[in-house]
Amino acid sequence: MNPKSPKRLAAMLFVFSFPLLQACSTADHSAYIRSYEDAYQKRVPYTSHRVRRDGFHIYAREYGVKSERPTIVMMHGFPDSMHLYDRLVPLLATDRHIITFDFLGWGDSDKPLDHNYDVASLRRDLEAAITHFGLKRLVLVVHDASGQPGIDWALENPDKIAGMVLLNTYYGPAPTLKAPEAIARFSTPGLRRELSVWATRHFDYLWMRGYREQIARFISTKELREPFQKLLGYQSLQIRPAFYGLNRVLREEIVKRRQKMERLQSFHRPVRIIFGNDDPYLNAGVAKDLNRLFPDSELFLVKDAGHFVQIDKPAVLAELMRDFPPSGEANPNGKKGWQNEID
Repeated sequence: MNPKSPKRLAAMLFVFSFPLLQACSTADHSAYIRSYEDAYQKRVPYTSHRVRRDGFHIYAREYGVKSERPTIVMMHGFPDSMHLYDRLVPLLATDRHIITFDFLGWGDSDKPLDHNYDVASLRRDLEAAITHFGLKRLVLVVHDASGQPGIDWALENPDKIAGMVLLNTYYGPAPTLKAPEAIARFSTPGLRRELSVWATRHFDYLWMRGYREQIARFISTKELREPFQKLLGYQSLQIRPAFYGLNRVLREEIVKRRQKMERLQSFHRPVRIIFGNDDPYLNAGVAKDLNRLFPDSELFLVKDAGHFVQIDKPAVLAELMRDFPPSGEANPNGKKGWQNEID
């Protein structure tokens, strides 16, 4: 049978949609989110900002106080939001100036339906935030999909970069790089992807079930899975256009950076690579490849932490980031620091 025949398509759609016979609604976590946000702001004061970009608004938060130390700008990946850093920020904001923001299409930022969601768009979001806050010198923290726009921007603006922190991220091709299950499904061209997009666009339950399952796999700490499934998934139905868009260009964006990877070897700013060692996707092998490429880099593999290392082990990250970059900025001997595993 032709896999694209109407009968074949109908059969596949029925199988894909079968879980709807079991449940047809999605949970409303709005009350939980309101309570969480009220409690969080009382505990961790911040100022909200609406950053303008091409007629849209990016939602950002500003923590801590400005000082002579460079501002820390933390970027999330997908499919999540700035809440990824909620456990880390309070440990650093007492003596560092910190900016977090949601990319267009994610979190509390605008979510235009006809927007071109790609790596160039993520980079323009970053540039808009840097301009809005008037940042002249910063430490850029990237995670997951924000690695590509963050590293691209750093390569073009080394004079503004005091250092970079790479958290379970990727840039170009890597032998051990593995796409998470949901990302593989939506980034691999073919009939399966098109059916997945159609089904999850039309049936909210299918999307929410898959979203919760994938988020759960990203967090190693069991007691944190449910609260962060709610927190990161609160607006997950609205992030679908951005998710579909970034996945459609994911593979070509990785291949595109094959030629750029040589430039990483001439980037002489301190780079601290901190990966959750339990992440099967953006794993220790990817971290080691990045460590070899960046000449002034240090590598730390955090035990008992997964893809969301900033959720699993915020205290470890805070200890490694509090005084970063070190005085003198680059490693004095030009050597790569190495730490197999840390608790």
